[in-house]
Amino acid sequence: MQFGIMSVSDITRDPVSGYTPSEAERIDAIVKIAVHAEEVGLDVFAVGEHHNPPFFSSSPTTLLSHIGALTERLVLTTSTTLITTNDPVRLAEEYAMLQHLTKGRMDLMLGRGNTAPVYPWFGQDIRQGLPLALENYNLLHRLWREDVVDFEGQFRTALQGFTSTPRPLDDVPPFVWHGSIRTPEIAEQAAFYGNGYFANNIFWPKEHYKRLIRFYRQRFEHYGHGTQKQAVVGLGGQAFIAKNSQDAHDQFRPYFNEAPVYGHGPTMEDFEEMTPLSVGSPQEVIDKTLTFREAFGDYQRQLFLVDHAGLPLKMVLEQLDLMGEHVVPVLREELDKLRDPESPSNPPSHADLVHAKYGDAEPRQPRPNANRGDNVTGGSPYQDSESTVGSYPTL
Repeated sequence: MQFGIMSVSDITRDPVSGYTPSEAERIDAIVKIAVHAEEVGLDVFAVGEHHNPPFFSSSPTTLLSHIGALTERLVLTTSTTLITTNDPVRLAEEYAMLQHLTKGRMDLMLGRGNTAPVYPWFGQDIRQGLPLALENYNLLHRLWREDVVDFEGQFRTALQGFTSTPRPLDDVPPFVWHGSIRTPEIAEQAAFYGNGYFANNIFWPKEHYKRLIRFYRQRFEHYGHGTQKQAVVGLGGQAFIAKNSQDAHDQFRPYFNEAPVYGHGPTMEDFEEMTPLSVGSPQEVIDKTLTFREAFGDYQRQLFLVDHAGLPLKMVLEQLDLMGEHVVPVLREELDKLRDPESPSNPPSHADLVHAKYGDAEPRQPRPNANRGDNVTGGSPYQDSESTVGSYPTL
């Protein structure tokens, strides 16, 4: 099973010191956090995409490619990439390039986004968010699987004989997750394509996420991708760890109380009771996290939010030390012992996807056919191309 951290890339005032880091400081800090995540034995680093203050991650592929150059085995992903306000052509090209640069150590999570002002900034209407997400992902799905795409839709300029470059590494698209906080439509989309489903699992009670994950598993099986147990599920979570429970609560309380999302609301203890938030000793965090499997069944990826609400870099790095030394090794062992043999232990890696497509044969390496010029007359600009027609669900 994979364990890692996810960042929403917020720039928030530290309520203890009163200091607000600059954008430059937070960008530098997130790189240090990602590198340290690998050093302590975590598997995954994920960063969100935002285009408005107080967030800094407007270009996840740039950030992740830099982190990829500084790490060796860390899987790099997003939480999330906006499938609505990004052009699918740019997504296809940028993430294929990231896939090449990291030698396949990446996947991505897609979501609609719920910050209303962002939509008109990119020429879109949030009221069309759902059909926009469906159409855009169908196009992205095709761009990674067809050398030449003809497309006409509702929300973007038509494409005629278009080839997205570079082609995916080994001609195998990255694995895709669909991330959701509260709506079943995204679970339906993930199930339709046989992709992974990532439940935010942070701000809402477990009963809410149980319904979404159950629905995704049922629809995954309905579309013929495997049994419900074979569906690929990821979960979020929040944790703050100290050597004992009292220290954890004392240290985290001022940050919780002033957090932009839930500050000045329920008490920290009430929020811990109602949601997946874990604050306590390593054993308390382990015990709380093990309840996720009891609620949702076997799953493949667990990401914790640890660098938010103004927590200083030193404290975040200490959290990673505790997580890597005392929490994740125990969770790996316990969850592996409990796992149903039918449930995959990890999401598909690039090597898994290559083997699923080619078996023991050498993967295709797309090479532009110079004899075809600029491909202005139609047909594939690549040798030995294959083309498949895509469709998408009607919700």
